[in-house]
Amino acid sequence: MTRLLFLLISLLLPFPLLAQEEVVLGLSQDRVRITANFDGSEILIFGAVKRESPVIDPPLDVIVTIAGPAEPLVIHKKDRRVGVWVNAQSVYVSAAPSFYAVASSGPLAKVLRQTEDLRHSISIPRAIRAVGAASITENPVDFTQALIRIREDQNIYQNLESSVQFDQQTLFRTRISLPANLTEGQYDARVFLLREGHVVSRFDTGLEVRKVGLERWLYLLANNQPLAYGLLSLAIAIAAGWLASTFFRVIRSS
Repeated sequence: MTRLLFLLISLLLPFPLLAQEEVVLGLSQDRVRITANFDGSEILIFGAVKRESPVIDPPLDVIVTIAGPAEPLVIHKKDRRVGVWVNAQSVYVSAAPSFYAVASSGPLAKVLRQTEDLRHSISIPRAIRAVGAASITENPVDFTQALIRIREDQNIYQNLESSVQFDQQTLFRTRISLPANLTEGQYDARVFLLREGHVVSRFDTGLEVRKVGLERWLYLLANNQPLAYGLLSLAIAIAAGWLASTFFRVIRSS
């Protein structure tokens, strides 16, 4: 009995050591303000690994993700029929992040196991929840991959492998560029510590993206009072037309 108890303790001993590694995180800014001349921004993410014991082998890896507000959408595939391009097949995506960036300290396929990716939804394909019924299309995954390609070309989805600098298995930092066409809302930032592809620690924080100034006033007016926004737009259009007409009349008379 004593020998069996000793064996169980020796088997469980390494696991508390893994749990003693935690993330201490910092952001260069926790709020992004969208103004009239906003052309993008850059977030510096830095942090450290807090330990209560010496560094152990095998070494750690770090993955950082930033996700914008999720939104449902429908992905269409167009086919040419009778000389006209029409929507032939469609896949409904229940939640796709409006922005998503994943940065890692090494190639993602090497530092992250698929089981952990499935559990935490870390990679870009896992961050998208697509509902593609076989009765609608035979290959719903193709639609998701097409969405990823389009948004990667727009710099909305970013796969930044080996972009996290990890010094002495303690200090890490990376930079993530935010494009100009950001969606307003709460952005989620996550940091994962991994050893041999398994997540041993995780830290979550938030980043707020908001329109400010005249842009925010017009945005709130259009969403909360659409009638007033429409009348204001009509009044501005009439005033602009009247001013242009008056300007050309003065030029002709002179």
